[in-house]
Amino acid sequence: MSRSRPDSKTKLLQAALQVIRAKGYASATVDDICEAAGLTKGSFFHHFDSKEELAVAAAEHFAAMANGLFAAAPYQEPTDPLERLLGYVDFRAAIMRGDLPDFTCLLGTMVQETYDTHPAIREACDKYISEHAQSVATDIAEAKRRHAPHAPWSPESLGLFTQAVIQGAFILAKAKHGPEVAVECLTHLRRYLETQFIPAKPRRRKSHA
Repeated sequence: MSRSRPDSKTKLLQAALQVIRAKGYASATVDDICEAAGLTKGSFFHHFDSKEELAVAAAEHFAAMANGLFAAAPYQEPTDPLERLLGYVDFRAAIMRGDLPDFTCLLGTMVQETYDTHPAIREACDKYISEHAQSVATDIAEAKRRHAPHAPWSPESLGLFTQAVIQGAFILAKAKHGPEVAVECLTHLRRYLETQFIPAKPRRRKSHA
């Protein structure tokens, strides 16, 4: 059976993902998004009152697509949570290919521009970045219990750190106009994560003469 074609609202959301990641929120116009979607402005304003409203909806749409992608990814298969965590980083590196708008993050792109001017967009980006970080932190918490229960950091903070590295890698990829530097950053992130789950060696007791 053939898949049904996306409706006009979905086309606009998908177009927004591509256009905003390519041009940025401020430079992306309603006309640009309508052209990319193959729809009229009348169709746009039938679904959205403003570009800001579209951006908030696009953040939710992007997060839902990402959740589906990560939920079905091969790194979810191992029973060891540390393997899943390291596999997550490997998977993030593996999908960093193609044109920049194809793999960079809509949420990170928008929040850099709008954090002080469009509170609704900032709040949406914060919500979905934080939710994804928490999903990573779930595996981190389990890995910590199993491999490094006395480590002096929280799973939540390390989950957010993984996202800080990934978002920073996207910025460098844009600056250097290619994914290679981003992949290298994630390779370093993987090495760092491995060091955080090495059990501490017990201290030797001093012998008394």
